[in-house]
Amino acid sequence: MGAPVNAVANKMPSKDAGVTSVPALSTRGLAKSFGSLIVARDIELNLPTGARYALIGPNGAGKTTLINLMTGMLAPNAGQIFLGSEDITELEPQDRVRRGLARTFQINTLFAGLNALEAVTLAVCERRSISREFWRNIAVHGEAIEEAHNILVKLRLGEDCYRATRELPYGRQRLLEIALALATKPKVLLLDEPAAGVPHEESGEIFEVVAGLSDDLTLLFIEHDMHVVFRFASHIIVLVGGAIFTQGSPAEIAADPGVREVYLGTRKHG
Repeated sequence: MGAPVNAVANKMPSKDAGVTSVPALSTRGLAKSFGSLIVARDIELNLPTGARYALIGPNGAGKTTLINLMTGMLAPNAGQIFLGSEDITELEPQDRVRRGLARTFQINTLFAGLNALEAVTLAVCERRSISREFWRNIAVHGEAIEEAHNILVKLRLGEDCYRATRELPYGRQRLLEIALALATKPKVLLLDEPAAGVPHEESGEIFEVVAGLSDDLTLLFIEHDMHVVFRFASHIIVLVGGAIFTQGSPAEIAADPGVREVYLGTRKHG
């Protein structure tokens, strides 16, 4: 796997801080099955505030399923999900977003007919519960437009403000999807393969932008490129067969022979 380069380690809370404070996002005994197919097994997670965690594992390990459970796209058969100290297990997805839990998807879902600034402004207006007025006269939403523009600049999309979303290169579209998520002002952001389908030379920029987000924002991202994982994650969770196989620092994961076996296919993982 190569020696890890932890580019954001100095931004992360200490282990003691993660233990003594309430996690930004946590799960307890989370389980999900479809008939006899078990896709999540007794998952216990604790994401400290400001963490940059990576979720890795072989294809079919249940990574996207776990994010779907945490965001309410799937209902668990057992267990609990907490956003801070609040149990959000029974909340609808939109209510979790309002409380500060946002996500992106493997395949982007953008407003093809809007330009980048309009799309993010609409997301800001939705958060402010004024989206119905957006279509009447966007010019009256000066504060929302300014907030949207600031988000786009932060994500290096300032020059693309007036480009239609469908005309943006794919890598820029993935950044725009992150911008839409940030417009909800999340406390926790879950990124499901944010660089999927993006040329290798552009994927690094996406993660550089992600690494530069606010220290108060907790991130959990799924990624298959181990170079990216070791560079940008402070903590790595390895999921196998719907269960946590192991977790630890990039150095600990890189040195774990069991993880190597899983990725080389010499260990049965279901």
